[in-house]
Amino acid sequence: MDEQSRDPVTQIPALAALEPEIRGSLLDAARRIRIPAGSVLFRPGDRCSGWMLVARGTVRVQLVDAEGHEIVLYRVGRGESCILTTCCLMAGNRYEAEGVVEAELHALLVPRALFEELLDRSRAFRRIVFNSFAVRLADLLGLVSQVAFARVDVRLAAVIVDRGRCSDGLLEVRHQDLAVELGTAREVVSRQLKEFERRGWVRLRRCAIEILDAAALSELTARAR
Repeated sequence: MDEQSRDPVTQIPALAALEPEIRGSLLDAARRIRIPAGSVLFRPGDRCSGWMLVARGTVRVQLVDAEGHEIVLYRVGRGESCILTTCCLMAGNRYEAEGVVEAELHALLVPRALFEELLDRSRAFRRIVFNSFAVRLADLLGLVSQVAFARVDVRLAAVIVDRGRCSDGLLEVRHQDLAVELGTAREVVSRQLKEFERRGWVRLRRCAIEILDAAALSELTARAR
């Protein structure tokens, strides 16, 4: 296996859509970054150093208020970019949220000057940037709708079912983490999980939730639509 095939950056799907000359300029001038899980990538008030395209790993972008309450806005995964970073670059603003590395991050960091140049020169690059922007904006509108209008029990059931698909029915997660995901208090999540357990839908363990009746949880989310 040659060196290029081992480089996760060269395997980013979006790069294949770029014109060869643009792709070459991007790979030559951009910086490869590798950041361990648990690191804070940016905080409110930080300046943006460049546009990032994720090759491997996950970044959680969240808002934290003065009292320490958190809500997850979105996650950035393989082949994706952070729209908050795009906004900061294009408008010259500072970050207004926090980015935390959940799984070790391998990414391509494009300097501001090159980002602006590629926006001018490449239709394919513009498409990558603004397609990502449009998808993430739709996700954020969905989040606002859920927080404003959906019941906590419905949203909690949806998160449990979604995560359960990738965990063989056993979620290793703290109540506080679910509260952050839903933008509510830990006590609210714990109370609702107790109700799910009373109904026989889940079994609560230490830092884990065992799904006993995924169909009932799914039915709850379906009835609320």
